[in-house]
Amino acid sequence: MEAIVRAAAAEQWPARIAAVIANKADAKGLEFAAAHGIPTAVVANKEYPTREAFDAALMEVIDGYQPDLVVLAGFMRILTPGFVDHYAGRLLNIHPSLLPKFPGLHTHEQALAAGEAEHGATVHFVTAQLDHGPVLGQVAVPVLPGDDADTLAARVLQEEHKLYPRAVRQFIEGRVSIEDGIVRLTD
Repeated sequence: MEAIVRAAAAEQWPARIAAVIANKADAKGLEFAAAHGIPTAVVANKEYPTREAFDAALMEVIDGYQPDLVVLAGFMRILTPGFVDHYAGRLLNIHPSLLPKFPGLHTHEQALAAGEAEHGATVHFVTAQLDHGPVLGQVAVPVLPGDDADTLAARVLQEEHKLYPRAVRQFIEGRVSIEDGIVRLTD
């Protein structure tokens, strides 16, 4: 999230960050957002009896800001199909692997255990199927001799901070469309 906010300001994107919303009151991004004049909100999932109830409350808060795009960053919850459908075609996530390889958790460990020569990150549109939406962009990093999950994760994260802002900007500039489940970019 911080990389996106910084890029939007530095590159003077034709957009504004409407809000930063978290499900945990101690999320670091809330403090960063407030310090940059961005509205913040907390919708604590523990206050809701079901995923559906939480997602409905989250949608209500998000919709109050009328975003054109919803960007997930560090949001480690599986969203319900109703939530995903509500934001279809305008809900992005970044995942630390070269999807379709290694969806879900512990991607760096999985890449190392599989003996991969490269690993990376993927920006994708969110669908009801976990980590399987149309891919907007990917970046690869080599898996180096002696890598462990932490060193590999650190290199991937550096590239994520470049990839995600670039993908968000492409969307904002109207350069992204989805046709038959495939992302198309225009110049």
